Amino acid sequence: MDVVTIEIENVNIEALEFLEKSGKSVYPSSSVLKVIKDKGRQKMFYEGAHFPSSEFALYNSKEELIHSIHAGNLIIPFVQKSRTEGYDGKGVHVVRTTSDLENLLEGKCLAEDLVDIDKEIAVIVARNPDGEMKSFPAVEMQFHPTANLVEFLFCPSSLTQVQEKNAEDLALQVADKIEIVGLLAVEMFLAKNGDIYINEVAPRPHNSGHHTIEACVTSQYEMHLRAILDLPLGSTELIRPAVMVNLLGEPGYSGPVIYENIEKCLTMDGVYPHLYRKVETKPYRKMGHVTIVGKNLEKAKEDARYIQKILKVIS
Repeated sequence: MDVVTIEIENVNIEALEFLEKSGKSVYPSSSVLKVIKDKGRQKMFYEGAHFPSSEFALYNSKEELIHSIHAGNLIIPFVQKSRTEGYDGKGVHVVRTTSDLENLLEGKCLAEDLVDIDKEIAVIVARNPDGEMKSFPAVEMQFHPTANLVEFLFCPSSLTQVQEKNAEDLALQVADKIEIVGLLAVEMFLAKNGDIYINEVAPRPHNSGHHTIEACVTSQYEMHLRAILDLPLGSTELIRPAVMVNLLGEPGYSGPVIYENIEKCLTMDGVYPHLYRKVETKPYRKMGHVTIVGKNLEKAKEDARYIQKILKVIS
């Protein structure tokens, strides 16, 4: 292989460094992944570059974090995040009351201020080795209250034109500063006071861009390949409004997977199921997603809510 890319951040950095020294092109680079795979380093990167992100502190253990609370240096509420290996809602613990301290995460972590969130949004940026960049339209995310991962995704978002431009500009600045090659998904908070804060980033095709397969001129996957192969970047124009629904394993079911009512969903126009070929389901395990496109966003939302109601991942 002449060019190597990754599908997840939690890879062997030393192996990628060896490949780079052997003359292979590795995108994103090992140096970029070193920053991104450690959420503590991510936060320090934002701080050093003066990008807006919530205030934070780093801890070597939950005991050190608890000591900081007793010393009055860390005030509830806050969000605790594992520094590495978090994914799909794992590695994040919201502390709103003292009773939440009973379930703190083990190991190295960070604690950050709890933002008074109005909307959770994301912008995916593509960047090639020549520094050419393009951003996809911002998406708005609605999170599952229990699983702490995306339940619905809407595009276009309900942001104002000014808010959308500010979010896209910030995402482009982050991608350029970190010198990503490939895709960078920048997840952000729109606070109730109107400020935008970076939550975290992912250096790869991302859940917040799955809808682009059916809804945009160029999908995030094609765009990733164009970027890492140093080809001209495609159009990111949104062709039609889209809603994405994540398919999560139903509570109370574990074992060989059954997608109940999927045939009924396939009778609907503009409905595109994507199953991840996972053999077994578990409660809240991400098993696939469905993209729903329509002439307008309200109709797509209506269909998406119906699909979420009838399409059950059971065993």
